[in-house]
Amino acid sequence: MKLLRLLPFIFTVLFLEQGFAAAPPVVIEGPIWVDQFPSRNAIYSASALDLAANGYTEEEFFIAGTGNIYSQPHLATGLVESSGHPFKTRLIVRRPPPQAFNGVVVVEWINVTGGPDKDIDWWQSGEHLMRSGYAYVAVSAQQMGIDTMADWGSVRYGGLDMTADGTVDNDALSFDAFSAVGRVILRRGEESGPGTADILDGLRAEQIVATGHSQSAARLAAYINSIHPLEPIFDGFMVHGGGGLIRDDQPVKIFKLMAETDMQWQAAEPQPDSDNFRQWEVAGSSHVDVPFEIEYAKARNLMAGLPLENVLPREPDCELPPYSTVPFRDVMNAAFEHLVNWIHDETPPPIAPRLQVAQALPSVKFARDRFGNVLGGIRLAEHAVPTAKNTGMNSGTGSSRFCFLYGSHEAFSEAQLRSLYSSREEYVQSVTRVVQENLTDGYILPYAAERTIEDARVRDIGR
Repeated sequence: MKLLRLLPFIFTVLFLEQGFAAAPPVVIEGPIWVDQFPSRNAIYSASALDLAANGYTEEEFFIAGTGNIYSQPHLATGLVESSGHPFKTRLIVRRPPPQAFNGVVVVEWINVTGGPDKDIDWWQSGEHLMRSGYAYVAVSAQQMGIDTMADWGSVRYGGLDMTADGTVDNDALSFDAFSAVGRVILRRGEESGPGTADILDGLRAEQIVATGHSQSAARLAAYINSIHPLEPIFDGFMVHGGGGLIRDDQPVKIFKLMAETDMQWQAAEPQPDSDNFRQWEVAGSSHVDVPFEIEYAKARNLMAGLPLENVLPREPDCELPPYSTVPFRDVMNAAFEHLVNWIHDETPPPIAPRLQVAQALPSVKFARDRFGNVLGGIRLAEHAVPTAKNTGMNSGTGSSRFCFLYGSHEAFSEAQLRSLYSSREEYVQSVTRVVQENLTDGYILPYAAERTIEDARVRDIGR
């Protein structure tokens, strides 16, 4: 194993006064030396997607600076309560070759639910981002993820800290750490200059878009509402699978993308679409789905030095068979393209129907068809032309306590399928019709449409 080299380059980045106060300086270290897995001197949460096949490069950097603690009033701009708190964390950069770069940088607030750093939006949309030439930056903004990384690789990550040496709790410095990463991304026309960091190695952003899933979405919602107005950095936000009401009175575009699972806590208080806000809800989809599970398994295998082929979802002991198979990522990929166009030329994304609510109080109950599949929302062919009951709902206890996020999939019997589809041709025609409608409505992209129809053609459905 090579010796750890934490200081190949050290840059100090100074920023001019913006908005409410001068941004404090930050120090960037990196790219940090990487050994091959299963060495612990490697990138925790390295991508298991095939970066090389797409010409992408992956590097890790450390970023250190000082941050503020902010008040977070409901749907209002916060105030700086105290300043000068030191932090140090890491970021991961995945960048395309210059000729493939589309000018958009996606910055993900890494999810830490359960402990591990998880770049969930990369798992869901990484293939699409590489297909389209996005650059991508992942930010470890919360201490729980850092603790897990330090336990895994103490030599590499033991010096990271988001608590100001134990004096700041509740991830209060996460907001300024996230902002600091946004600031070091250089835009078109900006030069790094001598002694300044260029984490994208010459690429210059036309747009910088923030994204985050679940608890990271909740952090992003708080950031949009109370912190980002003080010093606007990002051009748009993809709030995925979480976050409550979000201010739309700022000149920034906000896309909120929700699975059926997520809406059981939010459908009773719907937020209307507006000039700066869109919410899409995907019928039959779950907070954690099959593609999520497959990519998570690959990421774990990569760090353990195990094969990435033939991985399977975990098998929790849930009340219902877990994991919806409705491909949420197809809608998410389309949403990214709409968000980019919305920012670029004010082309508004389509307004999508919301899931149908049969009862809002005291708890949400959705309207469902005779199979138990939810009505309303964005209805992909896998849901609108059903071969199973796919929902966002489930439950479990003990080690399976997260079953409530996994949704469910209950395949129809052969007899049910024969009663629904008299022939394979009828089934394929029904799928094709729904796919074409979704493509026309802008809820999926052409390559997803082609794949869905081809998958239907090879299925053994219909008499």
